[in-house]
Amino acid sequence: MAARLAKVVERALSDLDLSLAQYRLLGNLSEGPSQASTLAERLIVSRPSITALADGLVERGLVTRQGADDDRRRVMHVLTAAGRTMLEGADAAIEARLATIAAELSEPDGRRAFRGLAVWGQALDAYRAKQVAAAAPGNGAPKPQKTEVVKEVLKG
Repeated sequence: MAARLAKVVERALSDLDLSLAQYRLLGNLSEGPSQASTLAERLIVSRPSITALADGLVERGLVTRQGADDDRRRVMHVLTAAGRTMLEGADAAIEARLATIAAELSEPDGRRAFRGLAVWGQALDAYRAKQVAAAAPGNGAPKPQKTEVVKEVLKG
């Protein structure tokens, strides 16, 4: 099921010349600036993969690289206004694609399907908040393991 939904998302994104990996990167940057190493950990990819993804987004003006305010040696990836607009357009394209598919269901089932996605969104947000809190410096909790993060479906 998750693979089929991912394919629907990929098709919607292809109309915007955006890959699923690029979309996930933009989604993560919508939460605020981030280093490549942090993005790689969140997206469960290698740091060179993040660099390659970011290069394409920088070329398109969707992301910028800036020195961190507290340490100019650290490079932060920042979502631009154009990147935020692209992310909003991508979200709308995905929702439209899902609505087209949901139109094949009865009206009550279609509403239930979208409510189910909303509930998953709430669960993912709560899970993410818990993981961020656990990883916060000074709380003594261990950092979340990648195998735990893999359980998130289409994280973003």
